[in-house]
Amino acid sequence: MVSSMPPLRGLLPEEIGSYIQQWGHKPYRGKQIFTWIQSQAVQRADEMTDLPKGLRQEIEERKLLQPLRRKAKQISRDGTEKYLWELGDGECIETVCMPYERRQSRQRVTLCLSTQVGCPLGCKFCATGQQGFTRNLTAAEILGQVLDITYEKRLEKQDFKVTNIVFMGMGEPMLNYDEVKKAIALLTHPQGQAIGQRRITVSTAGVVPGIERFAEEGWEVNLALSLHTIDPALRSTWMPVNDRYPLKEVLEACKRYWEKTRRRLSVEYALIAGVNDSLEDAQKLAKTFHQWPVHLNIIPVNPVQSSGALRPAKESLQKFTQELQRRGLEAVVREERGTDIDAACGQLRSQKQNKKEG
Repeated sequence: MVSSMPPLRGLLPEEIGSYIQQWGHKPYRGKQIFTWIQSQAVQRADEMTDLPKGLRQEIEERKLLQPLRRKAKQISRDGTEKYLWELGDGECIETVCMPYERRQSRQRVTLCLSTQVGCPLGCKFCATGQQGFTRNLTAAEILGQVLDITYEKRLEKQDFKVTNIVFMGMGEPMLNYDEVKKAIALLTHPQGQAIGQRRITVSTAGVVPGIERFAEEGWEVNLALSLHTIDPALRSTWMPVNDRYPLKEVLEACKRYWEKTRRRLSVEYALIAGVNDSLEDAQKLAKTFHQWPVHLNIIPVNPVQSSGALRPAKESLQKFTQELQRRGLEAVVREERGTDIDAACGQLRSQKQNKKEG
């Protein structure tokens, strides 16, 4: 028996309770099921040991858990892990897991989540953009990336807990807003992963309606803007989204976000040799944000086949960052993670070819 009911991974406790009540079960069981799925990351109903046997059987028969299928796993020299997942319809996505050195009693573990199969924006320096767009992910598929990595780590007897989430994987989160919003509600739920809102960051290439909705949510979730240049014509060349949402409108929306929330904006700036890495570029960037409490992440562009984007020399990177700092901006060079396994910023794609089972 296969149900038309959505996968349980994408439902809140009260939603699960409402569904199972229709099957003749007590709605309070929804909270128990939610905790097993979202907190314990179980993949089979028979692991939900405090549920009646009949309810567990019904969950299995209706195929309501639907874990992702891991097709491949790569581990970088720096400990970063990249997962290739196959979805229920055969499409694939990638997720990056970045463990950091343990501080005191708690280890920081950041997951970089995908929100779409491919991406419709076509940024030239991004592997996902070169792939094209297939479809949006559901909230259950977004959560699956977190839950299935957690499940795998616990099978390995690791003391593992995701502490931070960045929606910076494949896809433009603001073009899948409702499912991303639902995923955030699930990730932050106290009976689930219970990740604090301030430990979640949503990135956008500049989709103005999404930024405006984001500002009205009343969240403490962080917003990051993938900017990369403040030259409108140059931005259109490298990021076609600029033709749909011009830079002026994007910056105005971001400023309204700050005025509404008083939350600092993160700005991502991929430094490309001979394109946007001059001192003049740094000065224009500083002038744009000199009255904003922004955090600038300077990212030496990562190698992507056929992009034509080259990494700047270390000297150029240093001078660019120092010029921003000299002009009073909070600017740092983002730590590189996973470049050797194509897991760094802009390198994700869902190619099935040339992948081996890991």
